[in-house]
Amino acid sequence: MNATFNIRRLRIAAIVAGAVAVLFFVLSGGHRPTSTQTTAGGEQQLVAILQYLESDYPAAVASNNAGELDEQRAFSADALAIAARLPVIAPFLGRVASIDARVRQASDPAGVSADCVSLVDDLIAATGISRRPTGTPDLQLGARIFAQTCASCHGPTGAGDGPAAAALKPRPANFHSPEVMAGLTPFKAFNVIHFGVKGTAMPPFATLDEKQSWALAFYLFSLRQPQCDHPPPRVSLDDLANRSDEELAKSVGAAEVRCLRRRFLEPDAPTHLVSAHAQVEAAAHRAERGDRAGAEKAILDAYLSDVEPVEPWLRARHPETLTQLEKSFAATRAAMEQGDPRAKDEAARLMGLLDRAAGSPAATTRASAFWFALLVIVREGFEAAVIVAALLAVLKKRKQVSRARFVHAGWTSALVVGAVVFALGRKALAGAMDEKLEGFLAFVAVAMLLHAALWLNARSTTRKTMGDLRERTQGALDRGAVALFAIAFVAVFRESFETAVFLEALSIDAPSAVVWGGCAGAVLLVVLVVAVDRLGLRLPMRTLFRASTVVLLATAVVLLGQGIHSLEEVGLLPSRPMGSLRIELLGIYPDCIGVLAQAALSFALILWSVLNRSPAPRVPRLDPAE
Repeated sequence: MNATFNIRRLRIAAIVAGAVAVLFFVLSGGHRPTSTQTTAGGEQQLVAILQYLESDYPAAVASNNAGELDEQRAFSADALAIAARLPVIAPFLGRVASIDARVRQASDPAGVSADCVSLVDDLIAATGISRRPTGTPDLQLGARIFAQTCASCHGPTGAGDGPAAAALKPRPANFHSPEVMAGLTPFKAFNVIHFGVKGTAMPPFATLDEKQSWALAFYLFSLRQPQCDHPPPRVSLDDLANRSDEELAKSVGAAEVRCLRRRFLEPDAPTHLVSAHAQVEAAAHRAERGDRAGAEKAILDAYLSDVEPVEPWLRARHPETLTQLEKSFAATRAAMEQGDPRAKDEAARLMGLLDRAAGSPAATTRASAFWFALLVIVREGFEAAVIVAALLAVLKKRKQVSRARFVHAGWTSALVVGAVVFALGRKALAGAMDEKLEGFLAFVAVAMLLHAALWLNARSTTRKTMGDLRERTQGALDRGAVALFAIAFVAVFRESFETAVFLEALSIDAPSAVVWGGCAGAVLLVVLVVAVDRLGLRLPMRTLFRASTVVLLATAVVLLGQGIHSLEEVGLLPSRPMGSLRIELLGIYPDCIGVLAQAALSFALILWSVLNRSPAPRVPRLDPAE
C-alpha cells in the first residue's frame, strides 16, 4: 500500500514539474536574454571626434601651428570616413563634410566649433547615445583607476607632472589648469578615456567598462576642487555630466562647484523618472533605426536602474501608476523586441506615464502580503506545535516530565535560529535585491511550498508520522538529553526555515505588510495553542490541515506568477503581453507566460487532488495529553 502510494506521489510530482517545464519551453520560444554589454560603436566615436574639434580646432587656428592644424585635419578626415560608412549617419553626412572642408582650409574656427556642438546634439538625439552614467559615479573607484592607469603620466594629483610626462609630446593634460578645464565636461572626458586621442600618448582604455569610465571621468573633475563642507545643491546627473565647471558656476554659483564635483546627492524619485524618460527616448531612437537589441537593452536599463529603485515611492503614492508603468514597460519591450511598428507609439505612451508619475497621490494596499504571511505563520506554526506536543506526550506517558526542558530548549533554539535566518535574509535582500533575485527567490519558495504541501506534509500520513516520532522519542530517552534536544530542534527548525523562505519571498514588494501579518499570525497561533493546552479546546485538525494545505498551494501559484513577472522584467524570460487582466492579489499579470504557467500548475494540483483522493485515516488532535 505504501509503495503504491509513493509511486503515485512520484508520478504526480513528475506531472507537476513536467507541465510547468514544458510550458516554459514552448512559450519562451528559445528566447535568449539580450546581451547587456554596451558597445561603443562608430556613432559615439564620431561624437568624440566632433567634441575634440569643437574645443581644440579654434586654438589650433589661432596658433597657426602647422603640426596642430595637420592634427585637426586628421581628426576631421576620420570623422568624415566614419560618417560615410554608417547608414544611420547618412542624414548628417553633408554637415560632417562641411566641417571637414573648413578644417582642411583652416577657416571659420568659430563656425566649426558651433557646428560641432550642434551636430553632436543632433547625433545623440538621433542615435540614442547615452551621455550620462546610469547611476551615481563612484569617486573612490575613479581614484583607484587613476592611481593605477593615469598617475604615471598625469601625476598623482593630476597636474600633468607624472614620471613619464617629460618624455611625452604633447605633454599630458593638467587637470588643474583653467584652460584645460574650461570646455571639458565629464561626457567629453568619458569619450577620451574610451577612444583615446590620436596623435598623442593618450591611449584608449577599452578594457574599462562604462561604470569605471564614468567614475574616472568624474574623478578628474574633483582633482582641482577643495574639500566640500556642506551638501551640494540638487543638480541633475545629466547636467553634471554635460556641463563644464564654468557652466555650473554660472547656474549655481562658483562656491557650489567644489561640492558638486566632490559629493553626490542620491537621486530622488523624480530625478530617477526623468532619467528613465531619457533612456526610453533613446530606446525609441534605436528601435526606429532597426537596432532591436540596443532598444531592448535601453528599456531594461530604464526600468532596472531608474524605475525599480523608486518602486516603493511609487507604490506608496499611487499603486495604479506603478501598475500602468510596469504594463507599459512590458508592452514597449515586447514591441521593440519583435520589431513591431507600434513600438514608437508604445514608447511615447510610456514616456507620458513617466512624466505623470512624479505627481501621483498617496494610497496603497498590501492586503495580499498581510494575509498570506498570517496564514503561513499559523499553518507552519501548527505543524511545529503538533510535533512538540507529540514529544511532550511521550515524555508524560513515560513519566519523564523532568526531561521536557530539553525539548523546550530544542524548539525555542530552532525558532531563534529561524528568526536569525529571516533577519539576515532580509538584510541581504535589502542591500542587494533586484528583479532577477526576486524571481529566483520566488521559484525557490514555490518549490518548497509544493514540497511541504504535497509530499512532506500530506495529512494522510500524519498518523504514521506521529508514530515514527514517538518511537524516535522513546529511543532518545535511552540516549540522553542531547538526542531529545536534537529531535525537537531539527523538527521545528525545518518549519521555521521554510517559514523564513516563504516570508522573504512574500516581503519582496511589501515588507511592512509581511511584518504585520507575521506578528498577527504569531499572536493568533499563541492564542490557539494556549486554548488547546490550558482550556482543553478541541480543534478539527484534519479540516485545519486540509484547509492550510490549500493555502500553501494557492501561495505557490501566486509566487509562481510573481517570479515569472520578475524574470520577464529583467529580460530572462520573453514578455508576451495579453489583454488587461491584472490581479496582483493572486500574482496574475497581463502576460501569457505567467497566466498559462499558473493555469498549468493549478490544473496539475487539481489533478493530484483528484487522483490522490482516498479515505483519510484519523488525524490526531493537537492535545499533548494524548
